[in-house]
Amino acid sequence: QVQLVESGGGLVQAGGSLRLSCAASGRTFSDYAMGWFRQAPGKEREFVAYINWSGGITHYADFVKGRFTISRDNAKNTAYLQMNTLKPEDTAVYYCAARRADSMVAVRTTSYAYWGQGTQVTVSS
Repeated sequence: QVQLVESGGGLVQAGGSLRLSCAASGRTFSDYAMGWFRQAPGKEREFVAYINWSGGITHYADFVKGRFTISRDNAKNTAYLQMNTLKPEDTAVYYCAARRADSMVAVRTTSYAYWGQGTQVTVSS
C-alpha cells in the first residue's frame, strides 16, 4: 500500500502561483510513477501531469503546458506540482496518484492504483 497526502492548496488571485506537495509513505517511493489530476465541480477528474520514477520523463495536459511543472524528490518521498500563471479555470480539487513504475506515460485515472485525498485550489478573477 502507498499512502499519499497532498498539501499546498489554497486561494490565489489569477496570475498567481501555488506549489502543491504530495507526501508518500508505505513503499519505496522510487518504485512508483506519479501523476497529478484535478476535478472541478460537476466535471470528471482529468489528467494534469505525469512524472516517471526518476523524474527524467514528464508529460503534461495541453492546458497546463508552460505554466505547471511536475517534479519529485525521491530522497524526501515527495512529488510536487508548481503552478504558475493560474487562471480561474484552474479552480478544482487537485489529487496526486501513484502507479507502479513502468514504461507507460499514464494519463488515465484507471492507470493509477493509489490516490490522495485531494487539496482545493481556488483561483479568483
